[in-house]
Amino acid sequence: MSAPRTLIVAPAGKMGHEVQCVGVAERLGATPVIERVSLRPPWSWLAPHGPVPPHLRPLVATDADLVLASGRQAIPLARAIAARPAPRPFVAVLQAPRIDAAAFDLVWANTHDRISGPNVIQSVTSPNRLTAEGLAAAAEALSARLPDLPRPWVGVLVGGTSGSYRLDPPDADALGEALARFAARHGVSLVITPSRRTGEANIAALSAALRTTPHFLWRGEGDNPLMGIYGCADAFVVTCDSVNMIGEAAFTGKPILAWPLPGGRAKFRRFHEAMVAHGAMRWFDGTLPGAAYAPLDATGRVAEAVRAGLSQRGKPALTDGPAAP
Repeated sequence: MSAPRTLIVAPAGKMGHEVQCVGVAERLGATPVIERVSLRPPWSWLAPHGPVPPHLRPLVATDADLVLASGRQAIPLARAIAARPAPRPFVAVLQAPRIDAAAFDLVWANTHDRISGPNVIQSVTSPNRLTAEGLAAAAEALSARLPDLPRPWVGVLVGGTSGSYRLDPPDADALGEALARFAARHGVSLVITPSRRTGEANIAALSAALRTTPHFLWRGEGDNPLMGIYGCADAFVVTCDSVNMIGEAAFTGKPILAWPLPGGRAKFRRFHEAMVAHGAMRWFDGTLPGAAYAPLDATGRVAEAVRAGLSQRGKPALTDGPAAP
Protein backbone atom coordinates (compact mmCIF):
# COMPACT_ATOMS: atom_id res chain seq x y z
CA MET A 1 0.00 0.00 0.00
CA SER A 2 1.09 3.56 -0.58
CA ALA A 3 2.08 5.89 2.23
CA PRO A 4 -0.66 7.96 3.87
CA ARG A 5 -1.33 11.40 2.47
CA THR A 6 -0.17 13.50 5.39
CA LEU A 7 -0.82 17.08 6.51
CA ILE A 8 1.40 18.54 9.22
CA VAL A 9 0.10 21.52 11.20
CA ALA A 10 2.71 23.29 13.34
CA PRO A 11 3.30 26.85 14.59
CA ALA A 12 5.40 29.03 12.31
CA GLY A 13 8.90 29.49 13.67
CA LYS A 14 8.65 26.55 16.10
CA MET A 15 10.90 24.02 14.40
CA GLY A 16 10.90 21.69 17.40
CA HIS A 17 7.20 21.00 16.91
CA GLU A 18 7.54 20.61 13.16
CA VAL A 19 10.55 18.29 13.30
CA GLN A 20 8.75 15.83 15.57
CA CYS A 21 5.84 15.59 13.13
CA VAL A 22 8.10 15.31 10.08
CA GLY A 23 10.05 12.51 11.76
CA VAL A 24 6.88 10.47 12.30
CA ALA A 25 5.69 11.12 8.73
CA GLU A 26 9.03 10.04 7.30
CA ARG A 27 9.03 6.86 9.40
CA LEU A 28 5.66 6.08 7.78
CA GLY A 29 7.20 6.62 4.35
CA ALA A 30 5.11 9.75 3.75
CA THR A 31 6.12 13.02 2.14
CA PRO A 32 4.00 15.50 4.12
CA VAL A 33 2.44 18.80 3.21
CA ILE A 34 3.41 21.26 5.96
CA GLU A 35 1.08 24.06 7.06
CA ARG A 36 2.90 26.52 9.32
CA VAL A 37 0.20 28.39 11.21
CA SER A 38 0.56 31.87 12.65
CA LEU A 39 -2.31 33.21 14.72
CA ARG A 40 -2.98 36.85 15.49
CA PRO A 41 -5.04 38.25 18.37
CA PRO A 42 -7.68 37.39 19.39
CA TRP A 43 -7.13 33.89 17.93
CA SER A 44 -3.67 33.55 19.46
CA TRP A 45 -5.07 34.48 22.88
CA LEU A 46 -7.81 31.86 22.62
CA ALA A 47 -5.67 28.93 21.46
CA PRO A 48 -5.77 26.04 22.17
CA HIS A 49 -9.39 26.41 23.34
CA GLY A 50 -10.72 28.82 20.74
CA PRO A 51 -12.24 28.28 17.28
CA VAL A 52 -10.38 27.96 13.99
CA PRO A 53 -9.35 31.38 12.64
CA PRO A 54 -11.02 32.33 9.34
CA HIS A 55 -7.83 32.03 7.25
CA LEU A 56 -7.39 28.39 8.32
CA ARG A 57 -11.00 27.23 7.92
CA PRO A 58 -10.50 25.85 4.37
CA LEU A 59 -8.01 23.35 5.84
CA VAL A 60 -10.73 21.77 7.97
CA ALA A 61 -11.89 20.05 4.76
CA THR A 62 -8.47 18.54 4.01
CA ASP A 63 -8.56 15.24 2.10
CA ALA A 64 -5.41 13.94 3.86
CA ASP A 65 -5.41 10.45 5.34
CA LEU A 66 -3.39 11.61 8.34
CA VAL A 67 -3.05 14.92 10.19
CA LEU A 68 -0.09 15.38 12.53
CA ALA A 69 -0.38 18.49 14.69
CA SER A 70 1.85 19.96 17.37
CA GLY A 71 1.89 23.21 19.31
CA ARG A 72 -0.77 25.33 20.97
CA GLN A 73 -1.58 27.33 17.82
CA ALA A 74 -2.20 24.13 15.82
CA ILE A 75 -4.72 22.65 18.23
CA PRO A 76 -7.91 24.51 17.14
CA LEU A 77 -7.47 23.34 13.54
CA ALA A 78 -6.61 19.78 14.57
CA ARG A 79 -9.64 19.65 16.88
CA ALA A 80 -11.96 20.89 14.12
CA ILE A 81 -10.67 18.27 11.67
CA ALA A 82 -11.10 15.54 14.27
CA ALA A 83 -14.70 16.70 14.88
CA ARG A 84 -15.69 16.13 11.24
CA PRO A 85 -18.09 13.26 10.53
CA ALA A 86 -16.64 10.10 9.03
CA PRO A 87 -14.88 9.59 6.75
CA ARG A 88 -12.24 11.99 7.96
CA PRO A 89 -8.47 12.00 8.53
CA PHE A 90 -6.81 10.23 11.44
CA VAL A 91 -5.70 13.07 13.73
CA ALA A 92 -2.64 12.65 15.95
CA VAL A 93 -1.32 15.37 18.24
CA LEU A 94 2.31 15.37 19.33
CA GLN A 95 3.00 16.94 22.73
CA ALA A 96 0.42 17.62 25.41
CA PRO A 97 -2.48 19.48 23.70
CA ARG A 98 -3.57 21.35 26.87
CA ILE A 99 -7.16 20.31 26.19
CA ASP A 100 -8.93 16.96 26.58
CA ALA A 101 -6.93 14.31 24.72
CA ALA A 102 -10.20 12.57 23.84
CA ALA A 103 -10.79 15.22 21.17
CA PHE A 104 -8.20 13.44 18.96
CA ASP A 105 -7.55 9.94 17.70
CA LEU A 106 -4.07 9.76 19.23
CA VAL A 107 -1.96 11.93 21.51
CA TRP A 108 1.74 11.46 22.19
CA ALA A 109 3.40 13.19 25.15
CA ASN A 110 6.63 12.95 27.10
CA THR A 111 6.30 10.96 30.33
CA HIS A 112 7.40 14.04 32.27
CA ASP A 113 4.26 15.87 31.06
CA ARG A 114 2.14 13.48 33.13
CA ILE A 115 -0.95 13.17 30.95
CA SER A 116 -2.83 9.93 30.38
CA GLY A 117 -5.85 8.48 28.65
CA PRO A 118 -6.94 5.49 26.53
CA ASN A 119 -5.65 7.18 23.35
CA VAL A 120 -2.46 8.63 24.91
CA ILE A 121 0.96 7.09 24.44
CA GLN A 122 4.01 8.29 26.33
CA SER A 123 7.76 7.99 25.99
CA VAL A 124 10.76 9.40 27.81
CA THR A 125 12.28 10.94 24.67
CA SER A 126 10.65 12.81 21.80
CA PRO A 127 10.13 11.90 18.13
CA ASN A 128 12.87 13.14 15.80
CA ARG A 129 14.16 12.70 12.26
CA LEU A 130 17.14 10.49 13.11
CA THR A 131 17.59 7.24 11.20
CA ALA A 132 20.34 4.64 11.19
CA GLU A 133 21.04 5.34 7.52
CA GLY A 134 21.20 9.09 8.01
CA LEU A 135 23.58 8.84 10.95
CA ALA A 136 25.85 6.45 9.05
CA ALA A 137 26.12 8.88 6.14
CA ALA A 138 26.72 11.84 8.47
CA ALA A 139 29.38 9.88 10.35
CA GLU A 140 31.24 9.15 7.12
CA ALA A 141 31.15 12.83 6.14
CA LEU A 142 32.40 14.01 9.54
CA SER A 143 35.20 11.44 9.58
CA ALA A 144 36.40 12.76 6.24
CA ARG A 145 36.20 16.31 7.59
CA LEU A 146 38.38 15.53 10.64
CA PRO A 147 40.95 13.01 9.36
CA ASP A 148 43.66 14.06 11.82
CA LEU A 149 41.65 14.08 15.05
CA PRO A 150 42.73 11.03 17.10
CA ARG A 151 40.15 8.41 18.04
CA PRO A 152 38.14 7.53 20.07
CA TRP A 153 35.80 10.53 20.00
CA VAL A 154 33.42 11.80 22.66
CA GLY A 155 30.70 14.11 21.39
CA VAL A 156 30.02 17.21 23.48
CA LEU A 157 26.64 18.89 22.94
CA VAL A 158 26.33 22.29 24.58
CA GLY A 159 23.05 24.09 25.15
CA GLY A 160 22.71 27.43 26.89
CA THR A 161 20.61 29.82 28.90
CA SER A 162 16.88 29.13 28.73
CA GLY A 163 13.78 29.78 30.78
CA SER A 164 14.89 27.05 33.18
CA TYR A 165 18.69 26.97 33.09
CA ARG A 166 21.65 29.36 32.96
CA LEU A 167 24.98 29.09 31.16
CA ASP A 168 27.48 31.91 31.77
CA PRO A 169 31.20 32.11 30.90
CA PRO A 170 32.27 30.84 34.36
CA ASP A 171 30.00 27.82 33.85
CA ALA A 172 31.43 27.26 30.37
CA ASP A 173 34.96 27.54 31.76
CA ALA A 174 34.16 24.94 34.45
CA LEU A 175 32.76 22.62 31.77
CA GLY A 176 35.86 23.11 29.63
CA GLU A 177 38.25 22.42 32.51
CA ALA A 178 36.35 19.25 33.44
CA LEU A 179 36.35 18.10 29.82
CA ALA A 180 40.10 18.69 29.54
CA ARG A 181 40.74 16.47 32.57
CA PHE A 182 38.26 13.89 31.28
CA ALA A 183 39.90 13.74 27.83
CA ALA A 184 43.39 13.39 29.32
CA ARG A 185 42.28 10.68 31.74
CA HIS A 186 40.61 8.52 29.09
CA GLY A 187 42.73 9.32 26.03
CA VAL A 188 39.84 10.65 23.95
CA SER A 189 39.32 13.55 21.59
CA LEU A 190 36.32 15.84 21.88
CA VAL A 191 34.00 16.80 19.03
CA ILE A 192 31.93 19.74 20.23
CA THR A 193 28.92 21.55 18.85
CA PRO A 194 27.15 24.45 20.58
CA SER A 195 23.51 25.37 20.10
CA ARG A 196 21.99 28.70 19.14
CA ARG A 197 21.55 29.41 22.86
CA THR A 198 25.21 28.90 23.80
CA GLY A 199 26.47 32.39 22.93
CA GLU A 200 29.87 33.55 21.72
CA ALA A 201 31.22 34.42 25.18
CA ASN A 202 30.53 30.88 26.41
CA ILE A 203 32.05 29.36 23.28
CA ALA A 204 35.19 31.47 23.79
CA ALA A 205 35.47 30.37 27.44
CA LEU A 206 35.07 26.73 26.47
CA SER A 207 37.65 27.04 23.70
CA ALA A 208 40.20 28.66 26.01
CA ALA A 209 39.82 25.89 28.59
CA LEU A 210 40.44 23.25 25.92
CA ARG A 211 43.40 24.90 24.20
CA THR A 212 45.77 21.94 24.91
CA THR A 213 43.15 19.19 24.50
CA PRO A 214 42.65 17.35 21.18
CA HIS A 215 39.29 18.60 20.01
CA PHE A 216 37.17 20.08 17.27
CA LEU A 217 34.83 22.92 18.26
CA TRP A 218 32.31 23.98 15.65
CA ARG A 219 32.22 27.77 15.43
CA GLY A 220 29.63 28.09 12.68
CA GLU A 221 31.87 27.42 9.70
CA GLY A 222 30.40 24.84 7.35
CA ASP A 223 27.63 22.44 8.25
CA ASN A 224 26.75 21.78 11.87
CA PRO A 225 28.39 18.42 12.67
CA LEU A 226 25.67 17.35 15.12
CA MET A 227 24.36 14.42 13.05
CA GLY A 228 27.89 13.26 12.37
CA ILE A 229 28.67 13.43 16.09
CA TYR A 230 25.70 11.19 16.83
CA GLY A 231 27.00 8.75 14.25
CA CYS A 232 30.75 8.87 15.07
CA ALA A 233 31.08 9.41 18.79
CA ASP A 234 31.53 6.53 21.21
CA ALA A 235 29.88 8.46 24.06
CA PHE A 236 28.37 11.88 24.73
CA VAL A 237 28.60 14.70 27.24
CA VAL A 238 25.43 16.81 27.03
CA THR A 239 24.42 19.83 29.08
CA CYS A 240 21.32 18.97 31.08
CA ASP A 241 19.18 21.83 29.73
CA SER A 242 18.47 20.17 26.38
CA VAL A 243 15.82 17.45 26.41
CA ASN A 244 16.09 17.24 22.62
CA MET A 245 19.86 16.68 22.44
CA ILE A 246 19.83 14.15 25.27
CA GLY A 247 16.90 12.37 23.65
CA GLU A 248 18.51 12.31 20.22
CA ALA A 249 21.76 10.97 21.69
CA ALA A 250 19.72 8.19 23.33
CA PHE A 251 18.51 7.10 19.88
CA THR A 252 22.04 5.73 19.31
CA GLY A 253 22.24 3.49 22.40
CA LYS A 254 25.62 5.05 23.29
CA PRO A 255 26.44 6.24 26.84
CA ILE A 256 25.38 9.76 27.82
CA LEU A 257 26.95 11.86 30.56
CA ALA A 258 24.82 14.86 31.57
CA TRP A 259 26.56 18.05 32.68
CA PRO A 260 24.58 19.97 35.35
CA LEU A 261 23.79 23.65 34.85
CA PRO A 262 22.36 26.10 37.39
CA GLY A 263 18.57 26.12 37.45
CA GLY A 264 16.01 23.49 36.61
CA ARG A 265 12.31 22.63 36.92
CA ALA A 266 10.36 19.64 38.12
CA LYS A 267 9.62 18.32 34.64
CA PHE A 268 13.33 18.37 33.76
CA ARG A 269 14.09 16.47 36.94
CA ARG A 270 11.49 13.85 36.00
CA PHE A 271 13.05 13.54 32.54
CA HIS A 272 16.56 13.12 33.93
CA GLU A 273 15.37 10.55 36.47
CA ALA A 274 13.67 8.52 33.74
CA MET A 275 16.80 8.62 31.56
CA VAL A 276 18.94 7.42 34.47
CA ALA A 277 16.44 4.67 35.29
CA HIS A 278 16.58 3.43 31.68
CA GLY A 279 20.36 3.26 31.87
CA ALA A 280 20.81 5.78 29.06
CA MET A 281 22.24 8.63 31.14
CA ARG A 282 24.54 9.25 34.07
CA TRP A 283 25.57 12.52 35.63
CA PHE A 284 29.09 13.57 34.69
CA ASP A 285 31.58 12.36 37.28
CA GLY A 286 34.77 12.16 35.22
CA THR A 287 34.40 8.46 34.45
CA LEU A 288 33.66 7.01 31.02
CA PRO A 289 30.72 4.57 31.10
CA GLY A 290 30.94 1.59 28.83
CA ALA A 291 27.58 -0.12 29.27
CA ALA A 292 25.16 0.03 26.35
CA TYR A 293 21.37 0.22 26.69
CA ALA A 294 18.34 -0.30 24.50
CA PRO A 295 18.14 2.70 22.12
CA LEU A 296 15.17 4.98 22.76
CA ASP A 297 13.14 5.41 19.57
CA ALA A 298 10.05 7.49 20.27
CA THR A 299 9.55 8.10 16.55
CA GLY A 300 9.07 4.40 15.94
CA ARG A 301 6.58 4.07 18.81
CA VAL A 302 4.42 6.92 17.52
CA ALA A 303 4.64 5.73 13.91
CA GLU A 304 3.51 2.23 14.91
CA ALA A 305 0.54 3.63 16.84
CA VAL A 306 -0.45 5.81 13.88
CA ARG A 307 0.00 2.88 11.49
CA ALA A 308 -2.30 0.73 13.64
CA GLY A 309 -4.94 3.46 13.79
CA LEU A 310 -4.88 4.00 10.05
CA SER A 311 -5.04 0.28 9.35
CA GLN A 312 -8.18 -0.03 11.46
CA ARG A 313 -9.79 2.49 9.13
CA GLY A 314 -8.53 0.77 5.99
CA LYS A 315 -6.23 3.68 5.22
CA PRO A 316 -2.80 3.21 3.61
CA ALA A 317 -0.17 2.99 6.30
CA LEU A 318 1.93 -0.05 5.55
CA THR A 319 4.88 1.56 3.80
CA ASP A 320 8.01 1.39 5.94
CA GLY A 321 10.16 4.50 6.21
CA PRO A 322 13.82 4.70 7.20
CA ALA A 323 14.99 2.17 9.73
CA ALA A 324 15.70 2.68 13.39
CA PRO A 325 19.05 1.48 14.73
